[in-house]
Amino acid sequence: MLKRRKFITTALGTAAASLLPITISNTSYTPKNNNLLKGKQLKKGDTIGLVAPGYAVSSEGLEHAKTTLRKMGFIPYHTERIIGNYGYFSNTDAERAADLNEMFANPNIDGILCARGGYGCTRIMQLIDYKIIKNNPKVFIGFSDITTLLNGFYTETGLVGFHGPVGTTLDNEYGISMLEQLVINPKKSVVIHNSDLTQEQKENTEYNRYVITPGNAKGVLVGGSLTLINALIGTPHEIDFTNKIVCIEDVEESPYRIDRMLTQLIEGKTFKNAAGLVLGVFAGCETTQKTKTFTLKEVIKDRLEPLNIPAVYGMSFGHIPANFTFPIGVNAKLSTASMTLTITEKAVL
Repeated sequence: MLKRRKFITTALGTAAASLLPITISNTSYTPKNNNLLKGKQLKKGDTIGLVAPGYAVSSEGLEHAKTTLRKMGFIPYHTERIIGNYGYFSNTDAERAADLNEMFANPNIDGILCARGGYGCTRIMQLIDYKIIKNNPKVFIGFSDITTLLNGFYTETGLVGFHGPVGTTLDNEYGISMLEQLVINPKKSVVIHNSDLTQEQKENTEYNRYVITPGNAKGVLVGGSLTLINALIGTPHEIDFTNKIVCIEDVEESPYRIDRMLTQLIEGKTFKNAAGLVLGVFAGCETTQKTKTFTLKEVIKDRLEPLNIPAVYGMSFGHIPANFTFPIGVNAKLSTASMTLTITEKAVL
Protein backbone atom coordinates (compact mmCIF):
# COMPACT_ATOMS: atom_id res chain seq x y z
CA MET A 1 0.00 0.00 0.00
CA LEU A 2 1.30 3.45 -0.90
CA LYS A 3 0.52 5.88 1.89
CA ARG A 4 0.42 9.65 1.33
CA ARG A 5 3.36 10.44 3.61
CA LYS A 6 5.40 7.56 2.23
CA PHE A 7 4.47 8.65 -1.29
CA ILE A 8 5.71 12.18 -0.54
CA THR A 9 8.96 11.22 1.12
CA THR A 10 9.96 8.40 -1.19
CA ALA A 11 8.70 9.93 -4.43
CA LEU A 12 6.70 7.53 -5.07
CA GLY A 13 -21.19 -4.48 -1.41
CA THR A 14 -24.16 -4.99 -2.06
CA ALA A 15 -26.45 -2.15 -3.14
CA ALA A 16 -29.71 -1.42 -1.38
CA ALA A 17 -32.33 -3.93 -2.53
CA SER A 18 -34.86 -1.18 -3.13
CA LEU A 19 -32.72 0.46 -5.80
CA LEU A 20 -33.24 -0.59 -9.41
CA PRO A 21 -30.45 -0.37 -11.99
CA ILE A 22 -30.52 2.92 -13.86
CA THR A 23 -28.79 4.30 -16.93
CA ILE A 24 -27.65 7.89 -17.27
CA SER A 25 -26.27 9.35 -20.50
CA ASN A 26 -24.33 12.51 -21.12
CA THR A 27 -24.31 15.33 -23.59
CA SER A 28 -21.07 16.52 -25.17
CA TYR A 29 -19.05 19.02 -23.18
CA THR A 30 -16.86 21.60 -24.88
CA PRO A 31 -14.25 23.03 -22.51
CA LYS A 32 -14.31 26.85 -22.66
CA ASN A 33 -15.40 26.76 -26.31
CA ASN A 34 -12.39 24.68 -27.33
CA ASN A 35 -12.49 21.45 -29.27
CA LEU A 36 -11.26 18.26 -27.64
CA LEU A 37 -7.49 17.97 -28.09
CA LYS A 38 -5.63 14.69 -28.25
CA GLY A 39 -1.89 14.06 -28.31
CA LYS A 40 -0.31 11.76 -30.83
CA GLN A 41 0.04 8.05 -30.18
CA LEU A 42 3.34 7.17 -28.53
CA LYS A 43 5.74 4.67 -30.07
CA LYS A 44 8.97 3.03 -29.05
CA GLY A 45 11.88 5.38 -29.60
CA ASP A 46 9.87 8.46 -28.65
CA THR A 47 11.29 10.96 -26.18
CA ILE A 48 9.38 11.33 -22.92
CA GLY A 49 9.89 14.49 -20.89
CA LEU A 50 9.98 14.05 -17.11
CA VAL A 51 8.67 16.89 -14.93
CA ALA A 52 8.10 17.38 -11.19
CA PRO A 53 5.38 20.06 -10.99
CA GLY A 54 4.90 19.61 -7.24
CA TYR A 55 7.10 17.98 -4.64
CA ALA A 56 10.80 17.31 -5.17
CA VAL A 57 11.82 13.95 -6.59
CA SER A 58 14.83 12.16 -5.14
CA SER A 59 17.77 11.31 -7.36
CA GLU A 60 17.00 7.63 -6.79
CA GLY A 61 13.37 8.15 -7.76
CA LEU A 62 14.36 10.03 -10.90
CA GLU A 63 16.79 7.32 -11.97
CA HIS A 64 14.14 4.69 -11.30
CA ALA A 65 11.71 6.51 -13.60
CA LYS A 66 14.33 6.84 -16.34
CA THR A 67 15.21 3.14 -16.10
CA THR A 68 11.55 2.13 -16.44
CA LEU A 69 11.04 4.39 -19.48
CA ARG A 70 14.10 2.91 -21.16
CA LYS A 71 12.79 -0.62 -20.54
CA MET A 72 9.53 0.43 -22.20
CA GLY A 73 11.49 1.55 -25.26
CA PHE A 74 11.40 5.30 -24.66
CA ILE A 75 14.12 7.91 -24.37
CA PRO A 76 13.81 9.83 -21.08
CA TYR A 77 14.61 13.53 -20.95
CA HIS A 78 14.50 16.18 -18.25
CA THR A 79 15.90 19.63 -17.61
CA GLU A 80 18.02 20.69 -14.64
CA ARG A 81 14.92 22.22 -13.06
CA ILE A 82 13.82 18.79 -11.81
CA ILE A 83 17.06 18.27 -9.86
CA GLY A 84 17.33 19.50 -6.29
CA ASN A 85 14.55 21.20 -4.41
CA TYR A 86 13.12 24.51 -3.22
CA GLY A 87 11.81 23.81 0.27
CA TYR A 88 9.51 20.85 -0.25
CA PHE A 89 8.98 21.68 -3.94
CA SER A 90 11.15 20.53 -6.81
CA ASN A 91 11.76 24.18 -7.71
CA THR A 92 10.13 27.61 -7.46
CA ASP A 93 6.60 28.09 -8.77
CA ALA A 94 7.92 30.03 -11.76
CA GLU A 95 10.50 27.38 -12.65
CA ARG A 96 8.08 24.46 -12.29
CA ALA A 97 5.59 26.20 -14.56
CA ALA A 98 8.35 27.09 -17.03
CA ASP A 99 9.42 23.45 -17.15
CA LEU A 100 5.89 22.38 -18.09
CA ASN A 101 5.55 25.15 -20.68
CA GLU A 102 8.86 24.23 -22.31
CA MET A 103 8.08 20.51 -22.39
CA PHE A 104 4.89 21.20 -24.33
CA ALA A 105 6.60 23.75 -26.60
CA ASN A 106 9.65 21.57 -27.36
CA PRO A 107 9.02 19.76 -30.68
CA ASN A 108 11.50 17.05 -29.72
CA ILE A 109 9.37 15.94 -26.75
CA ASP A 110 6.73 13.41 -27.75
CA GLY A 111 5.00 12.89 -24.40
CA ILE A 112 5.24 14.10 -20.81
CA LEU A 113 5.32 11.99 -17.66
CA CYS A 114 5.21 13.45 -14.17
CA ALA A 115 8.10 11.94 -12.23
CA ARG A 116 6.03 12.06 -9.04
CA GLY A 117 3.06 13.77 -7.41
CA GLY A 118 3.03 15.78 -4.21
CA TYR A 119 1.65 19.20 -3.32
CA GLY A 120 2.39 22.21 -5.48
CA CYS A 121 0.36 21.98 -8.69
CA THR A 122 -2.41 24.28 -7.50
CA ARG A 123 0.21 27.02 -6.97
CA ILE A 124 1.23 27.14 -10.64
CA MET A 125 -2.12 26.99 -12.44
CA GLN A 126 -2.05 30.73 -13.20
CA LEU A 127 1.55 30.54 -14.46
CA ILE A 128 0.95 27.92 -17.14
CA ASP A 129 0.77 29.08 -20.77
CA TYR A 130 -2.38 27.33 -21.96
CA LYS A 131 -1.92 28.64 -25.50
CA ILE A 132 1.28 26.60 -25.74
CA ILE A 133 -0.58 23.49 -24.61
CA LYS A 134 -3.45 24.14 -27.01
CA ASN A 135 -1.03 24.54 -29.91
CA ASN A 136 1.11 21.54 -28.91
CA PRO A 137 -1.16 18.81 -27.52
CA LYS A 138 0.79 15.88 -26.09
CA VAL A 139 0.19 12.81 -23.97
CA PHE A 140 0.48 13.99 -20.37
CA ILE A 141 0.46 11.39 -17.57
CA GLY A 142 0.28 11.49 -13.77
CA PHE A 143 -1.97 11.13 -10.73
CA SER A 144 -2.40 12.22 -7.10
CA ASP A 145 -1.80 15.99 -6.99
CA ILE A 146 -1.41 15.91 -10.79
CA THR A 147 -5.22 15.74 -10.71
CA THR A 148 -5.10 19.54 -10.68
CA LEU A 149 -3.18 19.72 -13.96
CA LEU A 150 -5.12 16.97 -15.72
CA ASN A 151 -8.49 18.58 -15.09
CA GLY A 152 -7.15 22.13 -15.46
CA PHE A 153 -5.62 21.40 -18.87
CA TYR A 154 -8.89 19.82 -19.97
CA THR A 155 -10.96 22.77 -18.75
CA GLU A 156 -8.69 25.37 -20.33
CA THR A 157 -7.76 23.72 -23.61
CA GLY A 158 -9.71 20.50 -24.10
CA LEU A 159 -6.52 18.41 -23.78
CA VAL A 160 -7.05 14.74 -23.00
CA GLY A 161 -4.67 13.94 -20.14
CA PHE A 162 -4.05 10.55 -18.58
CA HIS A 163 -4.65 9.79 -14.92
CA GLY A 164 -2.13 7.02 -14.43
CA PRO A 165 1.14 6.04 -12.74
CA VAL A 166 3.88 8.61 -12.23
CA GLY A 167 7.50 7.87 -13.09
CA THR A 168 8.41 6.55 -9.66
CA THR A 169 5.45 4.13 -9.57
CA LEU A 170 5.46 3.04 -13.22
CA ASP A 171 7.03 -0.34 -12.49
CA ASN A 172 3.98 -2.56 -12.18
CA GLU A 173 3.17 -4.99 -15.00
CA TYR A 174 -0.58 -4.38 -14.77
CA GLY A 175 -0.15 -0.60 -14.66
CA ILE A 176 2.19 -0.58 -17.66
CA SER A 177 -0.14 -2.85 -19.64
CA MET A 178 -3.18 -0.65 -19.00
CA LEU A 179 -1.24 2.48 -19.96
CA GLU A 180 0.01 0.91 -23.17
CA GLN A 181 -3.53 0.02 -24.25
CA LEU A 182 -4.43 3.70 -24.25
CA VAL A 183 -1.34 5.53 -25.52
CA ILE A 184 0.91 3.02 -27.36
CA ASN A 185 -1.40 0.39 -28.85
CA PRO A 186 -4.73 2.23 -28.71
CA LYS A 187 -7.99 0.67 -29.74
CA LYS A 188 -11.31 2.31 -30.49
CA SER A 189 -12.73 0.61 -27.41
CA VAL A 190 -10.78 -0.39 -24.31
CA VAL A 191 -12.38 -2.33 -21.47
CA ILE A 192 -10.68 -1.62 -18.16
CA HIS A 193 -10.78 -4.64 -15.88
CA ASN A 194 -9.62 -4.61 -12.28
CA SER A 195 -6.34 -6.23 -11.31
CA ASP A 196 -6.16 -9.51 -9.41
CA LEU A 197 -5.91 -8.93 -5.68
CA THR A 198 -3.16 -10.42 -3.57
CA GLN A 199 -4.11 -12.40 -0.47
CA GLU A 200 -3.04 -9.50 1.71
CA GLN A 201 -5.23 -7.11 -0.27
CA LYS A 202 -8.21 -9.47 -0.04
CA GLU A 203 -7.92 -9.27 3.73
CA ASN A 204 -7.76 -5.46 3.67
CA THR A 205 -11.22 -3.85 3.73
CA GLU A 206 -9.92 -0.86 1.77
CA TYR A 207 -9.60 -3.14 -1.28
CA ASN A 208 -13.12 -4.58 -0.98
CA ARG A 209 -15.05 -4.17 -4.24
CA TYR A 210 -18.74 -3.41 -4.02
CA VAL A 211 -21.61 -1.73 -5.80
CA ILE A 212 -22.87 1.41 -4.12
CA THR A 213 -25.76 2.00 -6.54
CA PRO A 214 -26.47 -0.44 -9.40
CA GLY A 215 -26.84 0.69 -12.98
CA ASN A 216 -25.06 1.75 -16.13
CA ALA A 217 -23.78 5.17 -17.10
CA LYS A 218 -22.35 6.95 -20.12
CA GLY A 219 -20.37 10.14 -19.93
CA VAL A 220 -17.08 11.97 -20.23
CA LEU A 221 -14.42 11.01 -17.68
CA VAL A 222 -13.15 13.52 -15.12
CA GLY A 223 -11.72 13.33 -11.61
CA GLY A 224 -8.77 11.94 -9.68
CA SER A 225 -7.74 12.66 -6.10
CA LEU A 226 -10.70 13.64 -3.91
CA THR A 227 -8.53 16.09 -1.99
CA LEU A 228 -7.45 17.85 -5.18
CA ILE A 229 -10.92 17.77 -6.71
CA ASN A 230 -12.07 19.68 -3.64
CA ALA A 231 -9.06 22.01 -3.80
CA LEU A 232 -10.26 23.16 -7.25
CA ILE A 233 -13.63 24.29 -5.90
CA GLY A 234 -13.97 28.05 -6.17
CA THR A 235 -11.10 28.34 -8.65
CA PRO A 236 -11.32 28.91 -12.42
CA HIS A 237 -10.62 25.19 -12.83
CA GLU A 238 -13.43 23.85 -10.68
CA ILE A 239 -14.79 20.69 -12.32
CA ASP A 240 -18.27 20.71 -13.82
CA PHE A 241 -19.55 17.22 -12.96
CA THR A 242 -22.77 17.49 -14.99
CA ASN A 243 -23.31 14.30 -16.98
CA LYS A 244 -19.75 13.14 -16.26
CA ILE A 245 -18.43 9.82 -15.03
CA VAL A 246 -16.44 10.97 -12.00
CA CYS A 247 -13.43 8.90 -10.92
CA ILE A 248 -12.35 9.42 -7.31
CA GLU A 249 -9.58 8.09 -5.06
CA ASP A 250 -7.63 9.27 -2.04
CA VAL A 251 -4.98 8.16 0.40
CA GLU A 252 -4.41 8.40 4.16
CA GLU A 253 -7.53 10.41 4.94
CA SER A 254 -9.60 9.43 7.98
CA PRO A 255 -13.24 8.46 7.35
CA TYR A 256 -14.50 11.77 8.79
CA ARG A 257 -12.32 13.67 6.33
CA ILE A 258 -13.67 11.62 3.42
CA ASP A 259 -17.14 12.37 4.80
CA ARG A 260 -16.38 16.10 4.86
CA MET A 261 -15.02 16.21 1.33
CA LEU A 262 -17.85 14.16 -0.16
CA THR A 263 -20.36 16.32 1.67
CA GLN A 264 -18.77 19.44 0.20
CA LEU A 265 -19.09 18.00 -3.30
CA ILE A 266 -22.69 16.96 -2.72
CA GLU A 267 -23.59 20.42 -1.46
CA GLY A 268 -22.02 21.97 -4.56
CA LYS A 269 -23.79 22.92 -7.76
CA THR A 270 -23.08 20.03 -10.12
CA PHE A 271 -21.93 16.85 -8.35
CA LYS A 272 -25.51 15.65 -7.88
CA ASN A 273 -25.86 15.78 -11.68
CA ALA A 274 -23.00 13.35 -12.40
CA ALA A 275 -23.77 10.40 -14.69
CA GLY A 276 -21.73 7.85 -12.75
CA LEU A 277 -19.24 7.52 -9.89
CA VAL A 278 -16.18 5.27 -10.03
CA LEU A 279 -14.27 5.05 -6.76
CA GLY A 280 -10.81 3.55 -6.66
CA VAL A 281 -9.00 2.20 -3.62
CA PHE A 282 -8.85 4.69 -0.74
CA ALA A 283 -5.54 3.38 0.57
CA GLY A 284 -4.86 4.09 4.23
CA CYS A 285 -8.28 5.69 4.74
CA GLU A 286 -9.70 2.99 7.01
CA THR A 287 -7.06 3.50 9.68
CA THR A 288 -8.00 5.88 12.45
CA GLN A 289 -6.98 6.48 16.05
CA LYS A 290 -10.49 7.42 17.08
CA THR A 291 -12.29 4.85 19.23
CA LYS A 292 -15.72 5.84 17.91
CA THR A 293 -15.97 6.19 14.16
CA PHE A 294 -17.77 5.08 11.02
CA THR A 295 -15.98 2.71 8.68
CA LEU A 296 -14.86 3.95 5.30
CA LYS A 297 -17.58 1.88 3.61
CA GLU A 298 -20.28 3.25 5.92
CA VAL A 299 -19.24 6.81 5.08
CA ILE A 300 -19.16 6.19 1.34
CA LYS A 301 -22.53 4.46 1.22
CA ASP A 302 -24.14 7.01 3.55
CA ARG A 303 -22.99 9.93 1.39
CA LEU A 304 -23.38 8.48 -2.11
CA GLU A 305 -26.34 6.06 -2.03
CA PRO A 306 -28.95 8.84 -1.68
CA LEU A 307 -27.75 10.41 -4.95
CA ASN A 308 -29.14 7.39 -6.87
CA ILE A 309 -26.27 7.61 -9.35
CA PRO A 310 -24.67 4.37 -10.64
CA ALA A 311 -21.59 3.95 -8.46
CA VAL A 312 -18.96 1.40 -7.48
CA TYR A 313 -16.06 1.24 -5.03
CA GLY A 314 -12.71 -0.56 -5.26
CA MET A 315 -11.64 -0.14 -8.88
CA SER A 316 -7.91 -0.58 -9.48
CA PHE A 317 -6.65 2.97 -9.41
CA GLY A 318 -5.22 5.24 -6.76
CA HIS A 319 -2.19 5.09 -4.48
CA ILE A 320 -1.81 1.36 -5.01
CA PRO A 321 0.76 -0.75 -6.90
CA ALA A 322 -1.64 -1.93 -9.64
CA ASN A 323 -2.90 1.46 -10.83
CA PHE A 324 -4.78 1.57 -14.14
CA THR A 325 -4.85 4.61 -16.42
CA PHE A 326 -7.96 6.48 -17.50
CA PRO A 327 -8.10 9.44 -19.90
CA ILE A 328 -9.64 12.71 -18.76
CA GLY A 329 -12.09 14.15 -21.27
CA VAL A 330 -13.09 11.13 -23.37
CA ASN A 331 -16.34 9.20 -23.50
CA ALA A 332 -16.73 6.06 -21.45
CA LYS A 333 -19.31 3.61 -20.12
CA LEU A 334 -19.65 2.27 -16.60
CA SER A 335 -21.20 -1.10 -15.80
CA THR A 336 -21.67 -1.68 -12.10
CA ALA A 337 -22.74 -5.30 -12.70
CA SER A 338 -19.40 -6.27 -14.27
CA MET A 339 -17.53 -3.49 -12.45
CA THR A 340 -15.87 -2.40 -15.68
CA LEU A 341 -15.10 0.95 -17.23
CA THR A 342 -15.09 0.97 -21.04
CA ILE A 343 -13.31 3.75 -22.93
CA THR A 344 -15.44 4.16 -26.06
CA GLU A 345 -13.15 6.30 -28.20
CA LYS A 346 -9.44 6.55 -28.88
CA ALA A 347 -7.70 8.85 -26.44
CA VAL A 348 -4.81 9.65 -28.81
CA LEU A 349 -4.44 10.49 -32.49
